[in-house]
Amino acid sequence: MNILLCGASGFIGQHITQALTLAGHEVVMGSSRANNPSHAPHIRINFNEDTDPAVWLPRLQGIEAVVNAVGVLRDSRRRPMQAIHEGTPKALFQACAQAGVRRVIHVSALGIEGNATPYAQTKLAADAHLLQLNAQGQLDGMVLRPSIVFGQQGDSSRLFMMLARSPALLLPQAVISAKVQPVAVQDLAHAITRLLGDASDLKGILACVGPTQLTLSAFIASLREQLGKSAARVLPLPEPLTQLSVRLGDHVPGSPWCSDTLALLAQDNIAPAQPFADVLGRSPVPPTALLRTSWS
Repeated sequence: MNILLCGASGFIGQHITQALTLAGHEVVMGSSRANNPSHAPHIRINFNEDTDPAVWLPRLQGIEAVVNAVGVLRDSRRRPMQAIHEGTPKALFQACAQAGVRRVIHVSALGIEGNATPYAQTKLAADAHLLQLNAQGQLDGMVLRPSIVFGQQGDSSRLFMMLARSPALLLPQAVISAKVQPVAVQDLAHAITRLLGDASDLKGILACVGPTQLTLSAFIASLREQLGKSAARVLPLPEPLTQLSVRLGDHVPGSPWCSDTLALLAQDNIAPAQPFADVLGRSPVPPTALLRTSWS
């Protein structure tokens, strides 16, 4: 199958590229980078500006399926969240409907429903548009909503590894008590290959989660144990200091710790694991094996 992968140069996109190629698909790599280090076909795209379906139509010639893995953790003038998460994906989905490219896989996020952050609201808007096109019979789209995606080169993964290496931690209460189901980036990529193969008849929303629900503090403790280190001392960070830390993070471009991150972590990020396991055809990687699987 000839597949356009948007966000091919990103953390998740690189793993999707590898998985799709190993599965025998032809991958057209869509990214904002001018230079393409691989030998795969390359289309330069700009999710900051490509908000018109007409821009996408020529790019879809000869394309049989589209995977969108473009996303940002922080809103900025250089990478505006409204365009990247909402405006451009809507245009892409509309162009797919017009071009007859029915299979669309869109990587969204778990825990965005009922969340008022710009991150959640823009993600939800794109999800809703794809699902509406499904309901109208124009697309056979899948919205993937992963919990924490863990693997090398992931911004959040690097943050968790830094915390796991610390012998003593002052953590916000939300980080101590909120529940997550970390998913290996390789499992997410493999699921996408299945959704373009044996599971290509599925459409709608799929939560992409690991097999175990655990608190964020327990997840950090598990990573620390996998590093061969003894248990760290964990203390709650007083709320005034928590708020100060996120305000400081708001002013540090590229920091994964900011007000939106805290708001997203303040609620559980969990879902039933069996539907994702059914798509994979096996149980997802457990949190106790994430370093061996995703950090080697």
